[in-house]
This record gives sequence, C-alpha cells and structure tokens, in this order.
Amino acid sequence: MIIVCYDISNNKLRTQFSKFLEQHGFRLQYSVFELNNSNRVLNLVKEAIEHQFKKRFTPSDSVLIFTTDKQKVIKYGSAIHIDQDLIIMWFTNQQCLFFQQKIKNDC
Repeated sequence: MIIVCYDISNNKLRTQFSKFLEQHGFRLQYSVFELNNSNRVLNLVKEAIEHQFKKRFTPSDSVLIFTTDKQKVIKYGSAIHIDQDLIIMWFTNQQCLFFQQKIKNDC
C-alpha cells in the first residue's frame, strides 16, 4: 500500500498534483491518496515529483510518501468500506419487470 499526503499552498499546483495522483490511485481524504501498490508506480510518482513538481514547491509545501502492508493498517469510519466489494446492478425497465416476475414465480 502506498499513501501520499500533501500540503501544497498554490491552488493550481495542488490541483495538478492531485490530478496526477488520481491517475495512479484514489483519494482517501482531501490531501491523501492511496496508490496502486507497485514499485513501478512508486518510482513513477517519485520521478514526477522530482522532475515536474519539486521545482514549483514553496518552502512551506510538503509531500509525504508512506509504504506499508495493507494488513498493518487499522481503519475506522468510512475508511473501513474502501477495500470491500460493492456490487451495483442496473436494469432497464423491461429487465426490472422480468426480474420482478422471476422472483414472484420462484416464490
């Protein structure tokens, strides 16, 4: 598991940085992302920071990158749902009617 936290004062740079991170993972909180866990992604993010973003950071900006094992993470609140599977079923009107009929026939 790769976690990236950041505090970037410039709005435009912060938006660009978050959009970059969204390409490799998902937002956990406003300035915290969980990235796909691979050495390739970690190296890609570090290289992008070094070559694209670092020179534009102010002295008050910060980026922290953590790597850890998913089994070592303790989650509370809405974070507990992040790794759970979610099944979404979408039906057109005709399929809904058929599905409802099938349920009634099985009963």
